[in-house]
Amino acid sequence: MFTSLEFKYPQNILFIIPAIAAVIFFILSFRKKEKIMTLLCLPYKAYLKVLRTVLLSLGLGLMVFSLAGPQIFEGYAEVEKTGLDIYVLVDTSKSMLVTDVQPDRLTVAKRIVDNLLDNLEGDRIGFIPFASDAYIQMPLTDDYQLARMFLEVMDTDMIGGGGTNLAAALELANGSFTRTSSADRVIIVLSDGEEHDEASQKALQSIMNAAGNDTNTVRAYTIGIGTEKGGLVPVYGSDGNTVVDYMKDESGNPVTSRLSADTLRRLAKDGNGTYYQASSQGLDISSLINDLSDLHRDVQTVEKIRQFKQLYQYFLGAGILLFAVAWLLPEGRNDK
Repeated sequence: MFTSLEFKYPQNILFIIPAIAAVIFFILSFRKKEKIMTLLCLPYKAYLKVLRTVLLSLGLGLMVFSLAGPQIFEGYAEVEKTGLDIYVLVDTSKSMLVTDVQPDRLTVAKRIVDNLLDNLEGDRIGFIPFASDAYIQMPLTDDYQLARMFLEVMDTDMIGGGGTNLAAALELANGSFTRTSSADRVIIVLSDGEEHDEASQKALQSIMNAAGNDTNTVRAYTIGIGTEKGGLVPVYGSDGNTVVDYMKDESGNPVTSRLSADTLRRLAKDGNGTYYQASSQGLDISSLINDLSDLHRDVQTVEKIRQFKQLYQYFLGAGILLFAVAWLLPEGRNDK
């Protein structure tokens, strides 16, 4: 039976050090009391003292042993992990550098995605940054630590050129979903909504129409980043931190970028989803998580989990019992 004995908390075995110290203290105390009783010529039953010390030592050892979490390996159990397929489309155009939400729109968008990752369980997620074009930065994965690494390096220099081509990002996301999965497909767009023209609407409508002939449902959720008042689009120097100018139009006037919430609301409506408005603090992700919880999930992976039978309670119980017996033993003196 003990050939498969393992310990859940092997580091707790270090508690054996104070346990050994306590046993030494018991023994030294017993030896000292034995000498005192002998000098005073007071008879006592030494074997009871020895028995008490042994019981206390064994009880303490068993309790320390239980802290290590002894357990027996019993085999493997298969656990199915179900989830959605989610592509997050992040606007990385220069307008996302506007500071009308602090510290800037892109940073707020990344905070929201990071918060989303904290609330996912088994769902696969992928990233598609878009500006003048779009590309898959990270394919669908349930490795959220890896996802955070990709999220960290996302910036407005990833895609050159001007403009915001959301249509390309939508088509890329739809073409990259795993067709063998029966899970609902989710598209989450984080953007200020600027320059999302009719091409974006047509691309989404095409996706939704194609999904009507499929068993999977496509949902598009949009998150608006920015304010209606807006702000100037900064141009940073070579160090990437110092603002050296502001973006200007053809007439040489500074460009003011504003949140286009109506555009994002239309996208969400056409995508059978919901529009959310972010603030400088980000977004309370609970409403989005609740919406996602109602969607159909499919088995993404099957994992083998090791199963154990816990034994700590037996050693703990035996240790407490030995302590109780030692406590109930008489002192061992012979009263005259």
